[in-house]
Amino acid sequence: MLRQAVKVNNSLVVSSVRFRSSLAQAATTESATAVDDVRDQEWDSALPYSKIPGPGVFEMLKNFAPGGRYHNANFPQMHRLFREDYGDLVKMPGILGRNDVLMSFRPDDYETLFRSEGQWPIRRGFFDTFVHYRQKVRPDVFKGHGGLVTEHGENWQNFRTAVNPVMLQPKTIKLYVDKLDDVTQEFMKIMLKIRDDKNELPGNFNQWLNRWALETMGVLALDTRLGVLEDSQSEEAHLIVSNIRQFFELTYQLDVLPSVWKYYKTPTFKKLMITLDNLTDLVMAKVDDAVIRLEKNPSAPNDTQSVLEKLLKVDRHVAIVMAFDMLMAGVDTTSSGATGILYLLANNPDKQAKLREEIRKVLPKKDSPLTPENMRNLPYLRACIKEGLRLCPPVAGNLRAAGKDLVLQGYQIPKGTDVVMASMILNHEERFVERAKEFLPERWLQEDGYPNGKDAHPFLNLPFGFGARTCIGRRLAMLEMEMIISRITRLFEYRWNYGELRITSTLVSVPVNELRFQMTELED
Repeated sequence: MLRQAVKVNNSLVVSSVRFRSSLAQAATTESATAVDDVRDQEWDSALPYSKIPGPGVFEMLKNFAPGGRYHNANFPQMHRLFREDYGDLVKMPGILGRNDVLMSFRPDDYETLFRSEGQWPIRRGFFDTFVHYRQKVRPDVFKGHGGLVTEHGENWQNFRTAVNPVMLQPKTIKLYVDKLDDVTQEFMKIMLKIRDDKNELPGNFNQWLNRWALETMGVLALDTRLGVLEDSQSEEAHLIVSNIRQFFELTYQLDVLPSVWKYYKTPTFKKLMITLDNLTDLVMAKVDDAVIRLEKNPSAPNDTQSVLEKLLKVDRHVAIVMAFDMLMAGVDTTSSGATGILYLLANNPDKQAKLREEIRKVLPKKDSPLTPENMRNLPYLRACIKEGLRLCPPVAGNLRAAGKDLVLQGYQIPKGTDVVMASMILNHEERFVERAKEFLPERWLQEDGYPNGKDAHPFLNLPFGFGARTCIGRRLAMLEMEMIISRITRLFEYRWNYGELRITSTLVSVPVNELRFQMTELED
């Protein structure tokens, strides 16, 4: 009888569970259907894509031509002009073989785009020439690997899956603290030496910052010192610096501004192919040197192996592509970020002093070492960097293709449409950020008396992107900027005496002014 009762009770329980499960499934299905209905109603009631404001093809060509409204405009200027002319959502028509590009000036749209990007986010960007070079000009080198900058879909996913465990592993990043600190301390000696009798740095200090960033990237990407900080800079080092700068300038001319290179190989296109050939040969030679060196002196335990060693274990061609992309993407961006942060600290001596007080606790002497342990104790430094990247970002915004049919600002946006998120100019506007034009690192630490950075739109300030396609080098970039700002602030009291820092932004923001920071050495 007892067994029968148990069986009956169990049967009742199971039936009850099944009944509740069926109800839950039905409710879930009903809820999903309701959401789809709302989405369909929103789409059906939205204005068609063709109604989005923007210039026609002829007007675009006219305005970008010499004497036109957008001629020689950099990204921020272009964004402001488009917004003035057409509003918060602008359609730039595809011309000369390109897709249409939308430009949005509302952070809510950015959230919608990022939330809908799906498993394989598409960020076509402005590197069609780069894709052409890897696929058509040098397939012998790249072997079908486009890298993280140019690949999409499953190919991108496979490459990212291969490099993620290496590039985003905190233990790997810690291995480089000593080596990068050596480079940065060497750079401090150079800064002491190149000042004039007013303690001002030379006008070409931007080039010196680029050389520092390239030297650190040589350590990170190729396990080697490139020698670009030496007084008698080698021809090889000079070629790397000059060719990387040329790459950005020429790519902007060909992939951002109107160009016929897809139909006719212009002199500018041919020059870019030569530039890429030069860089490819230089990187290949460095990777080959590193392979030989690592074979002769292999590291012992896995947790002490470098980025290059670990990538070579994955695949030699993956290692080559990743090293190439790190050099291309990690030099101008890092030096640009550091320039903006230094400028803001130089113009805000109270913030600089507050930062120096924090840094002195971990660096009691000028030559005290930076370590993974003591670098954990620098919250105000990280707040300064975050605020600096808000006000002076290295790039003008993000770009995504719509992951599905969307409605933005009352317009239908078909799946696959490219949308530029023009966040750079919005970060300077009071309607999006309280006390927007002020340099207030305290907003990110939620200190009393200051605006709370969390009150700003969460999708407005994303210097490293968002989601699966977040910048894979963000940990390395942050480490580099933390080191250079720490060392300079510990060694010098610095000022900026030449008005507003003017920035020109093509693919990367670079200063127009000569960087004549006044650097006065501090007592120990």
